[in-house]
Amino acid sequence: MSTKTTSILALALIAIAIIAGLLLWNQLPEQMASHWNANDEVDGYMSKFWGVFLMPLTALFLFGLFMVIPNIDPHKVNIESFRGTFNLFIVFIVAFLLYIHGLTLAWSLGYQNFKISSAMLPFLGVLFIFIGAMMKKAKRNFFIGIRTPWTLSSDSVWDKTHQLGGNLFMLSGALALAGGFFGGVIALWLVLAPLFITVIFTIIYSYILYRNETKA
Repeated sequence: MSTKTTSILALALIAIAIIAGLLLWNQLPEQMASHWNANDEVDGYMSKFWGVFLMPLTALFLFGLFMVIPNIDPHKVNIESFRGTFNLFIVFIVAFLLYIHGLTLAWSLGYQNFKISSAMLPFLGVLFIFIGAMMKKAKRNFFIGIRTPWTLSSDSVWDKTHQLGGNLFMLSGALALAGGFFGGVIALWLVLAPLFITVIFTIIYSYILYRNETKA
C-alpha cells in the first residue's frame, strides 16, 4: 500500500469517527463507559467529551507518529524495504482503535447485548496475525519489531528472531480469535498469556543467537 493511500484511508477513518461522534452527541450520556473488567462489566467512565474524541485523537497521534518514524530512523532504508506492509499496519491500527471507539459509542447509546471482549478479540486476533506477518518481513531498525540489544547488533540475529517471533505472534492472534468465542476471563488469558510468553521467549532467543554468533 502506498503512503498516499495510507494517509487518505487513515485520515478518512478518523474524520468519519469524529463526525459520527458529533452527530450522536445529543444522544450520548454525560458519562460514557471507558473500561470493562475481566468479566465484561463496566468499571470505568469518562466524560462525554473524551468519550467522543479520545480514540480519534489517539488514532490521529499514532498516525502522525508512524508517518514520521520511517524518516528519522537511522536504518530508514531498511524500513523502506517493507514500507508497503508497514503502511497497511498503520491502517489496521487506526481501524482497530476506531472500531473500539464504535463499540464504546454503541454501548453508551444503550446497545449492550454483547460482550465487549467477544466483540473486540476477533479484530485484535487478526491484528496480531498481521503484525506477525509484518515482523517476518521487517528488517533491522530502531522502531518496529523486536528491538533487543542483540537483534539491533546483528542482521542475522534480527532476521532469525523475527522469523520465530512472527510465527509466535501469529499463533497468539489465532488464540485471541479463539478467545472471542469465550469472552470474559478465559479470553483475557488467551490474549495475555501467549503475548507474555512470546515476548519473554524472543528476548531470550535473541540473546542465545547473538551469543552463539559472537562465539563463532
